[in-house]
Amino acid sequence: MGGARRPLDGVTVVALEQAVAAPFATRQLADLGARVVKVERPDGGDFARRYDETVQGLASYFVWLNRSKESLTLDLKHPEAALLLERLFARADVVVHNLSPGAARRLNLEAAALRARWPRLVVCTISGYGSGGPSSDRKAYDLLIQAETGLLSLTGTPQTPVKVGISVADIAAGMYAFSGILAALLERERTGEGASLEVSMLEALGEWVSHAAYYAVYSGADPERTGAHHASIAPYGPFRVGDGNAVYLAVQNEREWVRLCTEVLGRPELAEDERFRTNPRRAAHRDELAALIEESFAACSLEEVQRRLDQATIAYSRMNTVRAFWEHPQLSARGRWREVASPAGPVRAPLPPLGWGDWEPRMGPVPALGEHTDAILAELGLAPDEIRRLRAAGAV
Repeated sequence: MGGARRPLDGVTVVALEQAVAAPFATRQLADLGARVVKVERPDGGDFARRYDETVQGLASYFVWLNRSKESLTLDLKHPEAALLLERLFARADVVVHNLSPGAARRLNLEAAALRARWPRLVVCTISGYGSGGPSSDRKAYDLLIQAETGLLSLTGTPQTPVKVGISVADIAAGMYAFSGILAALLERERTGEGASLEVSMLEALGEWVSHAAYYAVYSGADPERTGAHHASIAPYGPFRVGDGNAVYLAVQNEREWVRLCTEVLGRPELAEDERFRTNPRRAAHRDELAALIEESFAACSLEEVQRRLDQATIAYSRMNTVRAFWEHPQLSARGRWREVASPAGPVRAPLPPLGWGDWEPRMGPVPALGEHTDAILAELGLAPDEIRRLRAAGAV
């Protein structure tokens, strides 16, 4: 299975990228078999390489986002960089960059300019706010986009807004870039034409908060911050049990609500209580409902509550730490772990979520900075003495 052909075998991606959003998109292309040439600055490369040193001296973000790629160092401001990029683009199917709109203009790397020369290219640009508009040239980082989209106003407690603990704005933009590139490659097979794609972090995360926006705009009130509880569904969140633990419940419909009352809480009368008979009423009386649920759980251990919930087929979980998730028995039972090579030695990595049966995603090494520079330049037709000259000039 590991040697079977992958869907993007033969597709070449040139990525002028750093941080999270663009590297997440291109790593997923690499998972599917694409060759990804990652262009990095000679003086340190992708700045995500230096976010931390926790993975055997490597940065956790970089290890996560950059396996299976080839690292080419190139100073984009050097006079000879444009010629080298031209040779790369002439061989590429996809170009991805998350340069600022201003930098892309200065370097003549806007989609229109690239596709005027290479019409079959799929060019995907990722930025904070998109081209045009008053914010187009503003720098954007994940926390700032969480704040701009209102996500920060939704997470945390009534007293304190809290950012989501992962780079959710970057991940949203990377996912839309990934799916857009796949669609553009499919369309190119039909028409022979490439595409100019644009993804902004603001609009990507904005899509993900649309439910809350609909709720706010049409109700006339912003959703409240409710900690780990849901702002508009109840019961949905953590509830204390008698042994000091907490169980996380998620009741999604009235059938489940009736089963929770009768089979788990032992309080069938609550199912018809006017305060709780529908979800909007339960949400409006969430504090009273939570007190009744925890009262029912007060004499129970977590194991007993879980047993009842399993029997009633009510969805639940307990809170894991991230380290505990890494050892989740479900992942181990399904064989979801692989070892990936890196400059610091092998590291453990989960397989991508998509299962495909006939082939396995590529799980190639995490590259050292500039590890593939000489080989790629030789492939572009440069002789060894030319490569040495470019190194001496600081171009690569």
